[in-house]
Amino acid sequence: MTPSSSSLSRTEALSLFSLTAACVAVLANTLQGDGAPLIASLALSGLSFCGAFAMIRWLGPTFMKAGLKGVDMSKHNRKEIPECMGAVCAAVYILVIIVFIPFAFYGDIVSATSGGGNRDVVMQVEHVQQGRFLHRFPHSKLSSYLSALLSIHTIASLGLADDLFDIRWRHKFFIPAFAAIPLLIVYGVDFGVTSIVVPMQLQPYLGQLLDLGALYYLYMAAVAIFSPNSINILAGVNGIEVSQSIIIALLLAINDCLYLLTPYPHPATDSHLFSLSFLLPFLGVSLALLWHNWFPARVFVGDTYCYFAGMVFVVVSILGHFSKTLILLLVPQIFNFVYSAPQLFGLVPCPRHRMPRFNARTGLLEPSVTPWTAERQPRPPVAWGLRVLGRLGLLRVTLDGEGGGLWRPAILRC
Repeated sequence: MTPSSSSLSRTEALSLFSLTAACVAVLANTLQGDGAPLIASLALSGLSFCGAFAMIRWLGPTFMKAGLKGVDMSKHNRKEIPECMGAVCAAVYILVIIVFIPFAFYGDIVSATSGGGNRDVVMQVEHVQQGRFLHRFPHSKLSSYLSALLSIHTIASLGLADDLFDIRWRHKFFIPAFAAIPLLIVYGVDFGVTSIVVPMQLQPYLGQLLDLGALYYLYMAAVAIFSPNSINILAGVNGIEVSQSIIIALLLAINDCLYLLTPYPHPATDSHLFSLSFLLPFLGVSLALLWHNWFPARVFVGDTYCYFAGMVFVVVSILGHFSKTLILLLVPQIFNFVYSAPQLFGLVPCPRHRMPRFNARTGLLEPSVTPWTAERQPRPPVAWGLRVLGRLGLLRVTLDGEGGGLWRPAILRC
């Protein structure tokens, strides 16, 4: 990233300044009455976009001087560009979520402090409540909010450590489980429901609800492990990490809006408001990052963003009580994980970063090819599995010589 490309153009600067001014005005207006947390979250989402957009541009040369840079191997002109820019987005996001706390609880703060929130109502002196009424404040809601913030901060720190020290896959696989511990503790204390709704076809045999007990917490820990790693696995092409995260976040936000737009109050309204308050700023920083990571990429996102994005989805799904919905939205990532298992578990040699091969003649990406020499052949179970996948059209397998002297499976990471 050259010095000229690291500065904002006049149009970009004016656009970001105008958006920032509008968002600040909207944010200030939400402090009237009992507050408007959802409007405040929308305004802060705009600010998160502006902050992330400018910081990514300004900090690019600094990251390159610190050695956080890489070469885009899928281009003719292989110049160095900044990487680990997901750390910038995570930092902006965490700051925005912290700033949002007083806006999220503004109405509760008013009712829990002197005057009981009746500042605009004319009442007799003997009927005015004075003093602090902390029993009115939703401490359980605040604990959920802070545990979510702690988990996201922890996973962002661990993701940054992975970008800096290149932690081996088998060592970092379980990292998200440790970051999810605050979530699981708060879930157990404040909610504690471990039952699932049984599908109608099985209800005559298992009943309407099935209590999983401790297995439910193992399930949520598994979701916490899989979600960040699944974003990290489906990567290697400009914009793929960020774009898939934006799509998942948009679908989750639409799911939240369906509960908020009902003609009658829904019992899960607070849970989905909580989810939106985390998803909207995430969309803001992700759109700013996608602007710079889209083809041709000017920055790399790094593992920090993949872990950070996956943990945001874990936070909103567990504390929003719709973890099964998240699993449904991660079906493409689940398929990619199963499809990539031969490379992930070392059954098939894996190219660096499991990237597709770049054809310099056509300028296009092609499936990566693994050659097997006559001296090094796959084990019989692996060879059988490759043959089956080839017949299913999931691999391109060519054989040289009698009996398969050379296997050429083409496993594309994305």
